[in-house]
Amino acid sequence: MIESSLVDKIKVNIGLCIKFTSPSMTGIPDRIILLPKAKIEFIETKRPGREPIPIQKRIRPFKKLNFKVYVLDFKENIDEIIKRIEDDNL
Repeated sequence: MIESSLVDKIKVNIGLCIKFTSPSMTGIPDRIILLPKAKIEFIETKRPGREPIPIQKRIRPFKKLNFKVYVLDFKENIDEIIKRIEDDNL
């Protein structure tokens, strides 16, 4: 439910939201956000109130490379994340 709402809202508002499953590395964010001007950001979706499991803490290297990585666990937070992405990129 969270992922389908996220995909729809990203598509309508700012870009593309692609499901990503790495064949060689587990624990990386499961959604890639493609934005205008060749910008890329990442979203890890979780069940409500859940934190990323230890293997998913691999998002830290993404942040060290200055990629934005968001963790989304409530459908109600989708608009907030979209606003943050827009403020950073558009």
